Amino acid sequence: MTAEPADYSRGIDPERALKYAVQYIRGDRAQIVEGIIEPVSPTWDHEATAEVIRDQIKPRARELGCVTGSGNLDLPGSSNWYVPGIAVVPAADAKGAGALLPDQTLLVVEVTSESNAETDRIVKRKRYAEYGAPLYLLVDRVERSVTLFAEPGRLGYTRVDGPHPFGTVLHLPVPFDLDLDTGEL
Repeated sequence: MTAEPADYSRGIDPERALKYAVQYIRGDRAQIVEGIIEPVSPTWDHEATAEVIRDQIKPRARELGCVTGSGNLDLPGSSNWYVPGIAVVPAADAKGAGALLPDQTLLVVEVTSESNAETDRIVKRKRYAEYGAPLYLLVDRVERSVTLFAEPGRLGYTRVDGPHPFGTVLHLPVPFDLDLDTGEL
């Protein structure tokens, strides 16, 4: 007698199962974008770009009692689990956290690559707004520009500053209140 294959479509929450699985992928880290698991393995050029931004915001983040990193962001109720280029989050929230929510961040930064530029420009911008990330900085290495999105809502960000070409000084509003020099990008 042959056993019937298990029907995993019943009795299992697909979102929960997918997000559980992505946390246990061996090797590189991974994220889920609109239900598709994507490996996260940035190039050195990508990391160098992120470091230029991180180095400028890190002193202010410390003053605000925050940490900067690329920890997991969960978007509950959707099939999305992001690993941002940089997120600034309160240190108290980050301690012991497996994943945080976008509305627990002060700033999310995504640095595009050839393979994910459209995802960062469109999908993540929409989702970060929908899930309340107060500031979203898009560092577009393909277009060589920076854009700051603010004032999130269910339909997207209502305030946009940019795109500005690399080399522009971009002001990050309160709580950062600092000028970001994009000349080294």
